[in-house]
Amino acid sequence: MKTNFTALDFIVLIAYLIGTTLLGVWLGRDQKDAKDYFVAGKTIPWWAILFSVVATETSALTFISIPGLAYTTNLGFLQIATGYLLGRIVVAYTLLPKYYQGDLVTAYSLLEKRFGVATRRFASITFMGTRALADSVRVFATAIPIALILGPIVPQEYLMPTAILVLGLLTLIYTYHGGMRAVVWTDVVQTAVYLGGGLAAFWILGNRVSGGWGSIIGDAGAAGKLRIFDLYLGFDRPLTLFAGLLGGAFLSMASHGADQLIVQRLLAASSIKDSRRALIGSGVAVIAQFSLFLLIGLGLWSFYAHRAFPVPDSIFPDFVVNHMPTGLRGLIIAAVLAAAMSSLSGSMNSLAAATTHDIYLPLSGNAPSDPKTLRMGKLFTLLWGAVLLIAALLYRQQGTPVVVVALSIASFTYGGLLGGFFLGMLWRRAIQRDAVLGMAIAIIIMSVVVFAKQLTPVFPAASDTLTTLSRIAWPWYVLIGTTITMIVGMASSFTHPAPIGGDRWE
Repeated sequence: MKTNFTALDFIVLIAYLIGTTLLGVWLGRDQKDAKDYFVAGKTIPWWAILFSVVATETSALTFISIPGLAYTTNLGFLQIATGYLLGRIVVAYTLLPKYYQGDLVTAYSLLEKRFGVATRRFASITFMGTRALADSVRVFATAIPIALILGPIVPQEYLMPTAILVLGLLTLIYTYHGGMRAVVWTDVVQTAVYLGGGLAAFWILGNRVSGGWGSIIGDAGAAGKLRIFDLYLGFDRPLTLFAGLLGGAFLSMASHGADQLIVQRLLAASSIKDSRRALIGSGVAVIAQFSLFLLIGLGLWSFYAHRAFPVPDSIFPDFVVNHMPTGLRGLIIAAVLAAAMSSLSGSMNSLAAATTHDIYLPLSGNAPSDPKTLRMGKLFTLLWGAVLLIAALLYRQQGTPVVVVALSIASFTYGGLLGGFFLGMLWRRAIQRDAVLGMAIAIIIMSVVVFAKQLTPVFPAASDTLTTLSRIAWPWYVLIGTTITMIVGMASSFTHPAPIGGDRWE
């Protein structure tokens, strides 16, 4: 495989990787305890958290997969992005105030306050499994452009493993040493790098396509690729206004209200006011960011003269590696890595935080301020880093855009988690067994829904039902899971006397 990656590109890329790693290590120099390690002592400014949230949730999927999505379809993904903003607003004024009513480090400690420690452990373990699976897919996605670069010098069978290990090990080094402070501030740098790379690609496409962006937009409009809104009311299409606003809102409520990966960042702010500004502001920023990368996809569609690609996720990496100017090519590959490293580092830290505070501390009886807690937190970071890299090495691409795969994985447990929080807020009768039962049944049912296509040949007698379930589009997963959790939990609450005086968060 031949690419146009030059020595200058390698210098730019290597300088970025080394610089980011050293910055993260340096930022962790003054850590005193686990609170410093996991929530940076609650001293991070709101605007830095905003950038960190944006960098974490979009990761390399935005940079790699969203342009490919626009290339093969249209601008309909903006309907989902609008729903994301609506969901954040709901979280900002419902769950977020409750997180600031105590000295919390994980989202699931809030469930313990309402229901008990078993609910906290169940939710935390569910988060760990889901996050590990979804982020291993993200790591795989980011390795695609690195594999293109290494193609001429690494045997084909070792391309993806080498790319995954280079990316993962460097991220693990600075996350292990720097903790949440390193995660957030490197996220700020990385956001600037990958947005700069996106803007550079946008500008170059406008100059490479005859007629510039006017011609690109004209051709895309004639082909129906500028379409944003789809008023279809069925549940079998993912990119409709109905699915985007409602399904996207519930997905965002789960990811930003019940997922430790994002909640941990919000808890690093000094006040609820700053946390709310970061959360809602990130929704606006994400819409702008999706718009940029969707337009890049349209530019690529014109640049490649509508050529078909076997894997949509390889379209933008191919353009970057083989058609970008020398030097800038290295910077944009660094931008892809920046997007991935920001998400991966956050995953390692949040998984370690959940393991430390939701599992280790309740079992050990140690205090969060105990020096041993900090040592264990760092050890869990190493362990989860290894898990993510091994899972990425085992992943095999199926031809589906990676952004859809990752969001689908996250969505089938998100509904159960979000439903547990809503049950605690809205249903006074519910106790611990109701919450755990509701979440467990929702996750089981949603597992069948998400993997219905794969289960059909295994259970031919249920093929009609499974085929129907397989047609449900992924934006609906969270809403369906949340509804199941609420219905089961509420029904279960009538099998026991109502708690005296109620047992709801105030």
